[in-house]
Amino acid sequence: MSEPFVGEIRQFPYSFAPHNFAYCAGQLMPIQQNTALFSLLGVNYGGNGTSNFGLPNLQGRAMMHQGNGPGLTPRAIGESDGAATVSLIQAEIPAHNHLMTVKIGAPVNIAVTGTGGYLTVSEQSDGTTRQNAYSNLTNQLVPLAPTMLSLSGSSAAHENRQPFLVIPFCIALFGMFPSRN
Repeated sequence: MSEPFVGEIRQFPYSFAPHNFAYCAGQLMPIQQNTALFSLLGVNYGGNGTSNFGLPNLQGRAMMHQGNGPGLTPRAIGESDGAATVSLIQAEIPAHNHLMTVKIGAPVNIAVTGTGGYLTVSEQSDGTTRQNAYSNLTNQLVPLAPTMLSLSGSSAAHENRQPFLVIPFCIALFGMFPSRN
């Protein structure tokens, strides 16, 4: 491994941070023992700036560059955004239908749709459709149970992260000081 730059962030597949590296887990570091790193990071990731400063917290996050691109909102150094889980509200779910197909007795497919809270029956055989083909069944139609087509999800949050592989980010505490051109 070549000598890193101070503040360089790398990923390591180990269960520990290598020598002269620290996990990017948002921890506070003393300025007195890490003056070179503090001169590069400042308090962009936390700390009081007099006795300590914070390292970036990349646990469960993806790195993103500062600034902005066409059609994107500006991002500042040290800013975190997004959420690991999200609860959708009804306005965010597109309108859609749930169709079901049932069989009654003989092997004839019946398409059943909800109309006015009741099931309507239309037989589909040989490419023809006849509304209420089984008129003797209309007296057997019953109202749909309210829970059958109600909202679901119980406002529970769903996973919102892109696919990931857990490999920790580590930052170099010591090494070559980067030149400022």
